[in-house]
Amino acid sequence: MKKYGSILIIILLAGCASGPVFYPNAYLKQVGQEQAQRDIDDCRRQADAYVKSDAAKTIAKDTAIGGAGGAVVGGAMGAVTGSFGKGVGVGAAGGAAAGLVSGAIKASQPSPVYKTFVNRCLTNKGYDPIGWQD
Repeated sequence: MKKYGSILIIILLAGCASGPVFYPNAYLKQVGQEQAQRDIDDCRRQADAYVKSDAAKTIAKDTAIGGAGGAVVGGAMGAVTGSFGKGVGVGAAGGAAAGLVSGAIKASQPSPVYKTFVNRCLTNKGYDPIGWQD
């Protein structure tokens, strides 16, 4: 189980690397990259305070779906090989693990509402965000 926890942490940290990309307008040229990064951090803090996260729900849902799908496939394979119960168990465990990873990857990415909040905050400061990049 510790192995999966470590993998989950790595995935979540990798997702934190995404952020807004600016069009190099006059304001960005005037304030420079260091101030721009401070403003990004400020807008992210505001978004964290106001935008509700459903990361845990996403992970739980994908884990449950993966487990159920894996149990069906495992049961079918087990029925063919004569070990239905074992097939269901192995399939459910494998499917749940895959669902957990899938959910963690999805949850590690900022939601569209979060991105919109940060973009609007940055626009109000004078920047021209043109998208997000990983």
